[in-house]
Amino acid sequence: MMNRRDWFKAAGAMGVGAAMPTALFATDAPATGGNAVVKTELKRLMLRHTWTTTMSSSAYRDTVHLQYQRDGITGYGEGAPIVRYKESSEQAKQAIDAIIDKIAAGDPWKFDKFLAEIRGLLGDHQHAAMAAVDIAICDWLGKKLGIPLYEYFGLDPADAPVTTFSIGIDTPEITRQKTREADDFPVLKVKVGLKNDEETIEAVRSVTKKPLRVDANEGWTDKEEAIRKINWLETQGVELIEQPMPAHMFEETKYVRSKVHIPVIADEACTHASLIPVLKEAYDGINVKLDKSGGVMEAYRWIKFARAMNMKVMLGCMVSSSCTVTAAAHLAALVDYPDLDGNLLIANDPYEGVKVQKGKLILPSAPGLGLKLVAS
Repeated sequence: MMNRRDWFKAAGAMGVGAAMPTALFATDAPATGGNAVVKTELKRLMLRHTWTTTMSSSAYRDTVHLQYQRDGITGYGEGAPIVRYKESSEQAKQAIDAIIDKIAAGDPWKFDKFLAEIRGLLGDHQHAAMAAVDIAICDWLGKKLGIPLYEYFGLDPADAPVTTFSIGIDTPEITRQKTREADDFPVLKVKVGLKNDEETIEAVRSVTKKPLRVDANEGWTDKEEAIRKINWLETQGVELIEQPMPAHMFEETKYVRSKVHIPVIADEACTHASLIPVLKEAYDGINVKLDKSGGVMEAYRWIKFARAMNMKVMLGCMVSSSCTVTAAAHLAALVDYPDLDGNLLIANDPYEGVKVQKGKLILPSAPGLGLKLVAS
């Protein structure tokens, strides 16, 4: 008969240990000697189309990348700064570099304690930096254990719903072009929040009748306008609305939600797990992003917390490479609405990872994140 200690060892290999990571790895994993070698760099990701939302417009995005080398294994991580929270890639790199010795000296097998200490050192306003560290550690652990990350969490990647492809705000002509280019995707996500919202949706609808999801990025500041626009969007085959009003307009959002008939999802309003019970009063679900939560482990906690509150979960991303998007995709089987296309929006992805076939996420089966480096 298998005793309790042997069962825990087996559970770790199968991924059941996700519910109790610290105890499992602290007592049963082989000891790791010496410090890790940690390297950071900035990468400029060039967009296939200029990316425009209500907050910004850019032809490229800079992200911070981290390599965690230990015992002959390298874990890769990435963090995409969110301008909405006054972050930059340069600040993220500087924040990591300032504590790089602490990261190198930490014990990755005791990662619950280790990552909590790093989060404390980085502070509450370095989400991208924390994401880069967390993702690299998760990649390293999966490789060390010899299993893909989804297996550690006990997930079947085949259970993931189809992902959307995002259409940024643009002229009607370019919007139609972008929509045609996304022909393989069964569901699209369209950015709105400006005065030309109807024009944007009509341009998309002139090309396709497939289901749409819409993100206003806090663009509507009048609750009656928001209600009018959402009610109109409902007639256009829109399945949900993401962050219709600014995050601070909580009572107004509650009112809007009472007057519409599709789920209202919180993105910019959801910045910490502790906010989820309050957000339930005004939103039907939350958008979880690794760059916002600070990595895989905290994103997993957000998802489980939202599920416990009987809320819908979207799994989103920033414009980033296949490093972050693949890391997020390992959790996609847990959510209702994957929105993992940030890597598909760029022309110079430094990695190969998760693939998309007609909207279906196809995760690599190699250990860790399963990334391959692309020769530059």
